[in-house]
This record gives sequence, C-alpha cells and structure tokens, in this order.
Amino acid sequence: MELPGIAVAVWMFVCFCASVAGYPNGKVREACTNMVPCHGGSPQLSPEHIITVNGTEFKPGDNIEVHLSGPDFEGFFIQARDAEHLDSPAVGSFVLADRRRSQLLTCGRTKNSAVSHTTKAKKKDIKVYWIAPGDAPKHVQFLATVVKKYRIFWVKIPGPIVSQLDVLSPTPPLHATSEAVSTSHPVSYISKPFSASSCGITKFCIRNPTNCDPGSASCFFLSFQQEESSVFIEMSGPSEGYLAFAFSHDQWMGGDDAYLCVNEDHYVHVSTARLKERSHPLLDSENALEDVSWRLADGVLQCSFRRSIHLPSYTGRFNLDTSYYIFLADGEASEGGLIYKHSRQPLVTDGLYNVTGLPQDIGGSRAPRLIKAHGALMFVAWITTVSIGVIVARFFKPVWSHSFLLGKELWFQVHRMLMLTTVTLTSISFVLPFVYRGGWSHQAGFHPYLGCAVMALTIFQPLMAGFRPSRHAPRRQLFNWFHWSTGTTARILAVVTMFLGMDLPALDLPDPWDTYAMIGFVAWHVGTDVLLEIHSYCLIRKVEVIEDDRVQILQSLTSAEAEGHLFKQIVLTIYVCGNIVFLVAFLIAINQV
Repeated sequence: MELPGIAVAVWMFVCFCASVAGYPNGKVREACTNMVPCHGGSPQLSPEHIITVNGTEFKPGDNIEVHLSGPDFEGFFIQARDAEHLDSPAVGSFVLADRRRSQLLTCGRTKNSAVSHTTKAKKKDIKVYWIAPGDAPKHVQFLATVVKKYRIFWVKIPGPIVSQLDVLSPTPPLHATSEAVSTSHPVSYISKPFSASSCGITKFCIRNPTNCDPGSASCFFLSFQQEESSVFIEMSGPSEGYLAFAFSHDQWMGGDDAYLCVNEDHYVHVSTARLKERSHPLLDSENALEDVSWRLADGVLQCSFRRSIHLPSYTGRFNLDTSYYIFLADGEASEGGLIYKHSRQPLVTDGLYNVTGLPQDIGGSRAPRLIKAHGALMFVAWITTVSIGVIVARFFKPVWSHSFLLGKELWFQVHRMLMLTTVTLTSISFVLPFVYRGGWSHQAGFHPYLGCAVMALTIFQPLMAGFRPSRHAPRRQLFNWFHWSTGTTARILAVVTMFLGMDLPALDLPDPWDTYAMIGFVAWHVGTDVLLEIHSYCLIRKVEVIEDDRVQILQSLTSAEAEGHLFKQIVLTIYVCGNIVFLVAFLIAINQV
C-alpha cells in the first residue's frame, strides 16, 4: 500500500530532525554547515557560555586547548572556521580530552573536524584540543552551539580568534554571523599556569601549602615582581568564585588595601577595594591596575596585573615599598559577581613583609598562632593525659596498690598527676580563643558552648575529689559514682567539641582526614578499654576451681589481678604509644594549616 505524499514528507522531515539533534547521542553531522539543531523554535540571543583557548598564535601542527564552559548544558557542537569567512567549511581537526563526555565527528571532507556530546547528561565544561592543519587560513575562530534544554539553545557562540605566527590580527575586528552575539572582552588571556621557578630570586612569593607548584589544583600562589616603578602581581588558586589578597598594618581585617579577582559568569573581573572591618569590601570606582590578564581552567582561577609602587592620586592604595601583613583569601561568588564571605580563615603571613624588598619564598598560615596553641593543648590534654589517667585508675589499682610514691599508692599518684596536668592544659587552652577574639565568638556554632561545659566539668572534678570520703565511709560509693559520671561526661563532651572545632574556619584541619583520625582515636581508646575489661573477667574465671561440686576461690581478687600484671603493662605501653601517634598526627596537621 502506498503512503500518501504528505505522509512521506512528514516521515522524511522527522527522520532528518532526529538524525541532526533529536537524539541525545550527539550524532549531529547534518548540522555541520549551519550548526543549528533541529529542535524547533529560535536560538537564544545572549549566550551564557564562553569559549577560551590557551594561546592566540599557532603554526601548522600545533595543538591549542579549547575550553567551553558555563552553566549546566546538555548538548554542544564545536568547530573551528576561517575567521574571515565564517560560512566556510570547518578547519583543522580535534583530539578529545574526555571520551566519556565528547566525541569526534567528520564534517565534509575533514576527518574529526567537529566535536559533540555523547549523552544528554548535564555538564558545566568541555575541554578538547584543536590541531592546526598545514593549509590553515591566517586567522581561525572557534564557534560553538550549546543546548541547555531541548528548546533553549544558542547557535554559533563566537570564541577567540587565533592567528598564524607573524600574521597581524585581522582589522577591522571580525564579528560572528548574525545568528550569535559576541561575548568577547578586551582582556588578555593567560595561556598557562604560573611558574614558581623565580620565587626567592626575582619574585617575592607566598605559597600555600609551602613550596607547592602553582600548576597543581591545590596550590594557592601569590607573587610580586618589581619592574622599575611598578610591580607585576600574579595570583592563582583552586576557586571558581573569587581570589583576593590584601595589604594590612596588622593581622586583623579592616582599613586594608585589597585586590580581588572575581569570576562573574565565567569572566574574571579584577578590581581594587577597601576593607572596612569585617564588612563587605568596598569596590573602587576607579581602577589603578594595568595589563590585566586572567584564566579559568580545571577549577583553578588565575589573574595577573600591574600597579605602580606609588599611587598618590588613588585614595586607599598603599605604597608598595613599605612592609605589611599580607592576607590571601578565597570564596564563592554568585553569577552576578557578588562575593560571599570566605568559608575558611584567610591565609595570613606571620610577619610584616616588603614585597619590593629582598625577594623571598614564604608560606603562611590560615590559623592564628593562638588558635593553633588552643587546639594543640586540647589535643594533648584529651588525647593523652586524660585517656591514660583513666586507664591507670580503672585497671591498675590492684596491680600498683603495693607500690608507693611520695607516701601514696603509685596508681593514685600517676592518676592524680595526669588529671591535674589535664586541668592545667585545659584551663590555659580555654583562655586563648578569648584572648584572640577579644571576647565571645558568635561565628563558632556550638563549639564554644560545649567548650565552656567541658571547662566547668574539668574544674568541678578535682574540687569534688578534694572532698572524697574515706575508703570505707558509707558515702564512698556515691562519690565513686559521681566521680566516674562527671569524668565520663567531660570526656564525651570534649571529643564532641574537638570534632566540631576541627572544621571551624579558624583552624580547619584537612578533610576528611581529621574526622577519620578522631574516629580512629575513639575506636582505639574504646577497644583498649574493652580488651582490659575482658582480660579482667577472664582472669577472675581462671581462678575458680571446681572441687567436690563446690567452687573454691584459690586466690583473692587482688592476687588474681597481679597475675595479669605483665599483660596489662604490655597493653598500657602499646596504648600510650598509640595515643602518642594520634597526638603527633594532629599536631603535625595543626602546624601545617
């Protein structure tokens, strides 16, 4: 049976559209010419996505990194074309960086001359490499079609123009076809990560972690290089929001000379600002910066600029031939460029530095020294002295009851010494945050409240011990119960408080290592406690001998416990060594933040 002519036409139209872009598999070869997906409707006029490259010049055989980025999108189609004839066929070929999210297509006679998506899974960026052909035109422009949703798409979003070596840039400036709106900005583009090879030689550098490579995705880098009457500044770090640094006369925010690199809709704005106490930075209406460049790649934000050493005509700009504390901060920014408060403590130099003086290569700390000391003392008190003191009092009374030190039983003297050390360390540590903050911190959540509870219990425990009834007094059992419950409550609250304190901005130990390490310590202590309890139980059962249908106790509990002296000594030694390992690990982590 013959299909009516109109049905055949409809069938052909549907098949054509499906083959172009109706399917989410990216097989869109039929769109090679006009780059228009067959989704119906009209393309959007104001692109949300940008194309960036890592170089502006090429010679035949060179490869250029092409990066498409922006808000979540489902599909894309990338080509390179003759910048002076954008309706001409695709130029050159591509190589994939991620085969799971992108695929090569052949447009016309040029193999691998386009790139598209493989699935409709949402993505924020795509990176590919373009290989310059031997017969490339003088100027090449990258174009992209981006599909956000089925009926929301942009066609031929214009990207940067790259030119062959020794060829002048096209003039007048080239424009994309009427199907797209230009999103380019008159700002230089940084082609590669910064280098630290000149740090301490010709550059004054700040790196966090110390001696890290600016090319890595975890390195915060800030450098200053004097060039006659100006200073060239480079800043980079893992941030998709903003990076900022400031010169300050002290180690507190307020009245500082600040510089911000803010990612606003995938375009980096570089500006100067004034910091007024802890409020939002006040951006300057006039910008004193020159030679501004930037780059966004692989989650790392880079920016560079130049400013004069002296700027007398600009209010709030410090002279760069004087010593200052230097702050380095990062945080999130909204799509409109509004910056949010940094989620962690800024890096601050440990002293005053002159960036135009002797070149140095220094680090910095994101945790103030007083806060580091607070954390270190608390770890010493509640990981070592308390834990060991509790084990000694609970399991070594019978073992050391016949050994004396300064007229008292050995176990009691060891226990009392460790607990008094805990009270002393906790009291000193408790004061330090108040000294640093100058009062109560309203930014630390439940941590200070629980810390006060721990401090109160820590003071109450030795005061209660001072009124301890004699060993055979009727109220001794009541005292023992209160003494145990108060100490146990203090230890539990201390562990919870340390869990909360490790991730506060002022200290912020590395995640998730700090959580796993603290869980490991708790498991280590509980496991040792359970092991010694089981050992004590087994030792008691061992001395029961059944004789003539009776249970005859051959030894007293005291002598039975003494039999396990060697085992308990070994366990205690291993336990103390383990606690020291945990303590050293935490102290190293605190020193590195």
